[in-house]
Amino acid sequence: MSFRSLPYMSGVASKRETLHRCVPENTSSLVIIHAFGKKLAIALARLFEGPKGFRDMTFHRADQQALCSLISFQLGASVGRCGDRLGPLKRIWLIAGTILQALLTMAAAVTLWQSGEPSIADTRADPSWNNVLSFVALAFMSASLGVQGVLGKRLNTQFGTTIVLTTVWVELVSDPRLFKIRQKVKSRDHRLLAAVVLFVGAFSGRALLAKVGSPATLGIAVGFRILIATSWVFIGGKNTP
Repeated sequence: MSFRSLPYMSGVASKRETLHRCVPENTSSLVIIHAFGKKLAIALARLFEGPKGFRDMTFHRADQQALCSLISFQLGASVGRCGDRLGPLKRIWLIAGTILQALLTMAAAVTLWQSGEPSIADTRADPSWNNVLSFVALAFMSASLGVQGVLGKRLNTQFGTTIVLTTVWVELVSDPRLFKIRQKVKSRDHRLLAAVVLFVGAFSGRALLAKVGSPATLGIAVGFRILIATSWVFIGGKNTP
């Protein structure tokens, strides 16, 4: 039996915001791996800037974090392809994949708690999360998002992958029936709901981060993921009346 539903909207924003606040160079609170990829590209371009002998050849800490996150995200996305063998819309894979995300997020919370690193950097030039355990936590979070992206994409709904707000927003404003206000347009309404919930989730995550810190915020994200995994048991199949 196959399923299509709103995937993973409410449980990930707190982790997403935690990730961004701990890498202060990233100015957007929602564009995660895209921002890391761009930052890494800028770091590589910096190697060719200026005359020889005066170029900045330093592998900055923020660049190291970007590389760690990007590689981990790709590995997580590769693991997410395991669903193709089970069936990307099968209940067993949707539950297992969401639980896997919860476990990766839980691992990130524990390692970050053990690292003793602050949640937010004091200055943009001095990013937090500098020790090995904090890098491991960053890797676990990024891998979790990689799995989430593949699962969300395979569902092929109007909600998108539920990771990047700009993608959902562009799809929303380009909907040919965007201004049919008096009509029920499923594609437009679902994309609008995705954008609103993603924004609310990021806002809530930032508020939690300020109150309880990164490890506890990630712990709350784990709870949401478990609830989402449980919800797959009760969601009807595609052909269910």
